[in-house]
Amino acid sequence: MRGGTGAALLALAGLGVAGAVGYAVLTDGGPSFLRGEQCVASVDGHEVEVSLEQAENAGLITAIAVRRGLPARAASIALATAYQESKLANIDYGDRDSLGLFQQRPSQGWGSAEQVLDPVYATNAFYDALVQVEGYESMEVTEAAQAVQRSGFPDAYADHEADGRALASALTGNSPEAFWCEIDADADEASDRLRDSGLTRRADVVRREVQGVFGDVPLGGFAPGGVREGHMEGSTHYDGRAVDIFVRPVNETNRVRGWAIAHYLVAQAERLDIQTIIFDDRIWQARDSADGWEDYDPPSRSGDRAILEHRDHVHVDVFD
Repeated sequence: MRGGTGAALLALAGLGVAGAVGYAVLTDGGPSFLRGEQCVASVDGHEVEVSLEQAENAGLITAIAVRRGLPARAASIALATAYQESKLANIDYGDRDSLGLFQQRPSQGWGSAEQVLDPVYATNAFYDALVQVEGYESMEVTEAAQAVQRSGFPDAYADHEADGRALASALTGNSPEAFWCEIDADADEASDRLRDSGLTRRADVVRREVQGVFGDVPLGGFAPGGVREGHMEGSTHYDGRAVDIFVRPVNETNRVRGWAIAHYLVAQAERLDIQTIIFDDRIWQARDSADGWEDYDPPSRSGDRAILEHRDHVHVDVFD
């Protein structure tokens, strides 16, 4: 059973190139890495295991790269850097005045202590510096990371290159169904009262987080006043517990983006009390989370295949 209120709030708004926005996780359940759960990225035979805390931060770092339109290489460099600097944890200590995911130093012009401890600000600050490095896309990870960080141990970044590349490939969506988390398949009971959006509080948190992280993506499956039509009988949409994130038209570019969103939500599933994610005819379920992504078998195959197989949208529902 998860502790506390269950649904944590990631307060994200206006993620621009500068990216100076707040990141607040409100939870009293304790660090996820103490609960024995984990996430896995498996790409081309290379497997990376991370704690839920690390997965949440890796997901955010990668999602910011996706929103900014940066190549997967940028996410690989950022993830390898954060691995070396903080083990993908937002720590409030470090060498001299170093802080946060990237151990950025306020005394070296990275921002205030409060800012560099904000993962969104810190990640955008890293990317702001990285894109100023000419030719970073073709550099070795060590060289590109060192150009940004100016570390006393530049060769250490290479130790995390393979793991950073696998996580980036999965979390950017370039490797479909390659990232999953094993979590506690339960949640504390929550109110079923619908908000003005037509969603329960938990589902509304997911709605706001997706738009905060990925921008003004088209959402559906709900409506103010609770009016929902066109879904299968028994759908969680009718209870206000489900959100659809559209990636239209159906093409390879949007398929990659859909998998980036789906993998991000898996990485945040424990924190957001997510029960099910469906995309591209695949399903991840909290109750079978150790099995990763499985074939999706909807009750009916009649109708629009793109809709039924969820190829034009990511479906996510939360615990009741």
